[in-house]
Amino acid sequence: MSTADLVPPPRRYELVLPPGWVRIPLREGMNEALEKVLFSHMAEVPEGIPRDDAMRFRLEMRRQLEKQARAARRNGGLDLYLPVLPRGGIFLMASFIVAELPIGQGHAVPPQAVLAQLAEENVPGGTATTIDVAGATALRRAYCSALGEEELPTRRVDYVIPVADDPGRWISINFSTPGDGDIDSEFTDVLVELFDAVVGTFKWSYE
Repeated sequence: MSTADLVPPPRRYELVLPPGWVRIPLREGMNEALEKVLFSHMAEVPEGIPRDDAMRFRLEMRRQLEKQARAARRNGGLDLYLPVLPRGGIFLMASFIVAELPIGQGHAVPPQAVLAQLAEENVPGGTATTIDVAGATALRRAYCSALGEEELPTRRVDYVIPVADDPGRWISINFSTPGDGDIDSEFTDVLVELFDAVVGTFKWSYE
């Protein structure tokens, strides 16, 4: 096979987002994206917040979003996705992060070995299954987490996906939600199903 026959790696990925969700890039343009969320997407505020407190609410949301975005970037995050428009007068508490994974750096590890190792990692009460994402075998892990006494329990779903035509490179898509406060409720299940549907639209772009 000649060099001309080799398929170049994808330049980026694409996802179809639900209405009201936005992407915040974490490498470049993060501050601009946060400002856009604050002043363009958050024209509405939840029911029960007085009009005079609307700007204070938006500024507090901006602070929380920036804190979340910077933490995600420190952990290798590429993009942060979250809902910014209220549904039925409330804001959904959910988000997911697309990140690079430090797997096989310096040498390519067979994908099957990587997936097998990750599937064997102990996640109490969790499940790990292989699934097709963008034409490749990926890993889906689902579990619950409570990180501290003051934090709400959360439902978490992680996808680990090999980068097409680029052996040794992987990304993860990590979803987290406390749902409606009951991580076993039907409402929380719907949010998880929504995330799975979003991942189902994942594809690589070579443009």
